[in-house]
Amino acid sequence: MRKFLAFISYLFHPVFIPFAGTLCYFLITPKYTPLEVQSGNILPVFILTVIIPIISFLILRNLGLARTVFLPGREERLYALLIYLGLLVMVLVKVIPNSYTPELYYFFGGLITATGATLLALVLRVNCSLHMVGLGSLLMFLIALSIHFETNITLALSLVTLFTGLTATSRLYLRARGRAQVLIGFIIGFLAQLLTLQFWL
Repeated sequence: MRKFLAFISYLFHPVFIPFAGTLCYFLITPKYTPLEVQSGNILPVFILTVIIPIISFLILRNLGLARTVFLPGREERLYALLIYLGLLVMVLVKVIPNSYTPELYYFFGGLITATGATLLALVLRVNCSLHMVGLGSLLMFLIALSIHFETNITLALSLVTLFTGLTATSRLYLRARGRAQVLIGFIIGFLAQLLTLQFWL
């Protein structure tokens, strides 16, 4: 059980959420999107939000500023979140406007808001689960896409809800986070996306 839940924590690491949201958008949207536009979004998002953060983590670890990919310490979280916030802003400013996709634009706006709120909470010495921030954001985004496009994606919503529950369980079982931290993380991610709906839904 412990190995399975540890695998879940790696599989649904928050670093994969922006890429997952982008991929889900292009799979769900009924709008015609040329292949070059899709690849022009998916590839840069993957590089900026997955590859570069992994490289950044390796650099931080070599400098002694990070121990594990789950960033348990306050200082290591601070460095990683600042780097990730900068990368999300870069995606929002340089990548998304080229594809004219307001849904993705506000999805990343919500991720930036959630990351900023997490940083603020960290400064105030309030820890929260980054896993749940990411999954809360993704779940709310999928709900919004379903309503916006009037598309039945019940299976996808059910799976993300299941994975959210499994990830929360893994963080609690592994004693990586407490109940309050898991709940606060989910609320931050969910509300950050909810606040953007007034602009595009």
